[in-house]
Amino acid sequence: MAGRVALGLLLISIVALAEGARILTILPSGGKSHDIIATAFGRVLAGAGHDVTVITPYASKKLPKNYREIVLTGLLEKAMEGQGAPNFFDWKGGVIGSSFMLVMMYGMMPGKMYELAMEHPNVVNLLKSDEKFDVVLLESFITEQFYGLAQHFDAHLITFSAFGNSLWTNGLVGCPHPTSHLGHFLLSYTDRMTFWERFINTAFTEFDRIYYNWFYLPTQKKYYDLAFPNAKQSFEQQMKNVSLVFLNTHFTLSSPRPYPPNMIEVGGIQMDDPKPLPKDLKTYLDEATEGVVYFCMGSNIKSKDLPPVKRDAFLKAFGKLKQRVLWKFEDENLPNKPGNVKISPWVPQSDLLAHPNVKLFITHGGNLGTTESLYHGKPMVGIPIFGDQMMNIEKSVRAGYALRLDLDDISEETVGRAVNKVLNDPSYARNAKLVSDRLRDQPMTPRQTVVYWVEYVLRHGGAPQLRSPAMELSYLQYKSLDVYAVMLLLLVVIVATNVFLAKKLYRKVFRKSCPAGGKQKKA
Repeated sequence: MAGRVALGLLLISIVALAEGARILTILPSGGKSHDIIATAFGRVLAGAGHDVTVITPYASKKLPKNYREIVLTGLLEKAMEGQGAPNFFDWKGGVIGSSFMLVMMYGMMPGKMYELAMEHPNVVNLLKSDEKFDVVLLESFITEQFYGLAQHFDAHLITFSAFGNSLWTNGLVGCPHPTSHLGHFLLSYTDRMTFWERFINTAFTEFDRIYYNWFYLPTQKKYYDLAFPNAKQSFEQQMKNVSLVFLNTHFTLSSPRPYPPNMIEVGGIQMDDPKPLPKDLKTYLDEATEGVVYFCMGSNIKSKDLPPVKRDAFLKAFGKLKQRVLWKFEDENLPNKPGNVKISPWVPQSDLLAHPNVKLFITHGGNLGTTESLYHGKPMVGIPIFGDQMMNIEKSVRAGYALRLDLDDISEETVGRAVNKVLNDPSYARNAKLVSDRLRDQPMTPRQTVVYWVEYVLRHGGAPQLRSPAMELSYLQYKSLDVYAVMLLLLVVIVATNVFLAKKLYRKVFRKSCPAGGKQKKA
């Protein structure tokens, strides 16, 4: 009888899935690269037959079937009010720069996101509506207050990271993060560190943990309570009620890590079969008999903001190459541009990197760009500026498919030396191709993996069987610090007892062998 009931429930769930689940995702940060990942998840799930609603500040020109956008109109403009466009070349990495960035994000972004997204009329209207959703899919990036959308819509909560795992994702599913070989994502350390790198990595990670738990999360709780005053679950309960965490990384790009079963790698989710290039770009690449060097600093960092001295250094070095250069440059006016350099304000990056004539990618080292470059087997010259870029490039250098070029060291000579080194040493291309083969060798594509696991959560009522029991432990219990404390206490008691007994025995023996007065009687 029980078996028949279980079979009936399974058939009902399959029929429900066949009709498609309703999925809601929101991108409050406004970062274009983050939006690319968020919309990739949405489009993949819509393509699998689910009804997807994406709340985003970026309006798409063409929407696929089963895919709806709620556009946060004016969010980007309001976010930049009184600030002007940031010049990311002014940022400095390292421990001090990373600490400043961390404190700034924790201090400024929660309130800004609440103001710009949670109070946006389109979000308010959605919350007041009678719409229902089965899954809320959210990026884990200073977004904990938005986790309340799951309890508001009585939906399963799934989060994703646009890069690898971090303190923000690990705590959601009880993922261990030993600092002995896993570097903090804001530091430039790989999985092989010296003693002092391990020391700094551990100290920085603990600083992050303390600030995160004592100062940052209480701030997010305040905005959670403001947005969801009648929440069925408290902020603390919702933080523990995450079904899955997707990571936009893969062990071939980073290193093997100890994940619980509900933390899933889907590195390259944004990748698709190469599409035909625009006619002018296709002609430019097809006719490049010596190959093409592609130069792009990402969506946030603008090449046009380079200091003129650095910009001219690139142009002079490029002018001496026999290869053609395609530079994503956001200003149509580029003085002193040599004849072998073509500029474009926008480039279909993954499609371009798939072209066989592209021989080298000069990049800032963002996660999307490095993944796309390695997927297509292209070596790199990395110019990291901030965030996880230093770590990504350092890993690439250690793996032998990239060279690092620091912004402060850029000159005509250093650029020319780095570019020619990677172009003329076949080991860089060979190592990039090796990683590409490994990255592509997966039982399911990242897109198939996302669909499978989201539907798994739907089939199994949130999949509580995946959750680690570590989620029920305090920090002291999780680290067994209470156990070690008792062990230390027992050791102290045992040592003290032995010392006490040894002293007592010594005194007793000494007194027998040496009577009072210390003199023996004469015969």
